Order: sequence, then C-alpha cells, then structure tokens
Amino acid sequence: MKAIMVMFDSLNRHMLPPYGCDDVIAPNFKRLAERSVTFDNCYAGSLPCMPARREIHTGRYNFLHRSWGPLEPYDDSMPGILKANGIYTHLTTDHWHYWEEGGGNYVNKYNSYEFVRGQEGDPWKGRVEWEVPEHLGGRKDFCGRQEYINRYYMQDEANQSIAQNFSNGLDFIRDNHGADNWYLQLENYDPHEPYFTPESYKEPYKDGYQGVMFAGVR
Repeated sequence: MKAIMVMFDSLNRHMLPPYGCDDVIAPNFKRLAERSVTFDNCYAGSLPCMPARREIHTGRYNFLHRSWGPLEPYDDSMPGILKANGIYTHLTTDHWHYWEEGGGNYVNKYNSYEFVRGQEGDPWKGRVEWEVPEHLGGRKDFCGRQEYINRYYMQDEANQSIAQNFSNGLDFIRDNHGADNWYLQLENYDPHEPYFTPESYKEPYKDGYQGVMFAGVR
C-alpha cells in the first residue's frame, strides 16, 4: 500500500477545471484529474476545521452530537488503525488549529508529522508594536493583526506556508518511494481567507475577469 491524500481547505468544484470551469487557471488540478478518479458526488458532513478532521479519522458525522473538539477516547482513528497494522503514516500540514485547544491529539495518531508555521492567526512571530495598515483594512482583532505580522515574514512565494508544506510532502515521497506500506496526508490551509496570494497568480485575472456564476451566487 502506498497512499497519498492531498487536502485543501475551501475548494469549490464549480471553480475547478476538472468540473468544467474554464475561467480558472489551474493546470495542476487538471493534470491530476487526468491521472486519477474524479468523483461526481460528495456529501460533506461537518465543514469547519477540526470537526471535518474528526470525520476523516472516524468516518462518522461529528456535528450530529458536538462541535469543535479533540478526538475522544472512544474514537477509532483511521491513521491510528493504519499505524497499528504496520502501515507507516505521516502528516505534513500548515493547519495551525491542530495546536489550539480542541485539536491537540490528532497529530499523535500518525507515526510522524511536521508543521509549517504562519497561516492566518497562527501566533508565530512576535511583534509588540504593530499596526494593521489602513489601506489593507480587514480584521483588526488578534487573529487579523497576527495575520499581517506573519505575512511580513513570507513575502517571497518560497517562504509561504503552502509552498513549504508541499516541499515537505515531496521530500517524504522522495525519501520513501522505494518503500512499501505507507500513507501520506498532505493537507493545506489554503485556499482560505484572507487569501494571501503572490501577485503573479492574480495577474491573469486583472483584465476583464468578472468571476464565475453558479447557483445564483458569484
């Protein structure tokens, strides 16, 4: 067994080329779809961060009985079950909510894990005196303030969390492609508000792009 699960936060099928959207430039998603299975139907249970991850671990709907929280002592965990049966499990993530209250015991179900810092309000870099620039607007609470502090330290694409996270995932594949019986969960916080994106990815949409209409929503 060699299995790779790549997760993204807020993908919308209506905005992806494999599902018929020609306005969004996403060649890698198109290439991936050509080499894999594309599902036509998916019924999501609990969409927010940790509830969704509990469903991935347990295969049960989280929101039927509780909201945000850790894995419970009575929960079966998919990565934990794989690990107990001799399948090496590795998590690489930039999802900072794992390290908040209510998310702390998920990563321990894997044989190994690594974490890239700096997404959104992750309390990563400390700056005592820091004001959110007025022209940027946005949230002025702790999370919003921390977001702009973190951005200062990842101005180059190579320094951004998603780039480093994919690099870690590729390192794991290169180091272990000759081995058998492993599972890699490569999960990414992006695309997620506040959508901090290098300018080069915005450029193709600046000339006349009006967005995609679906189900009456832009």
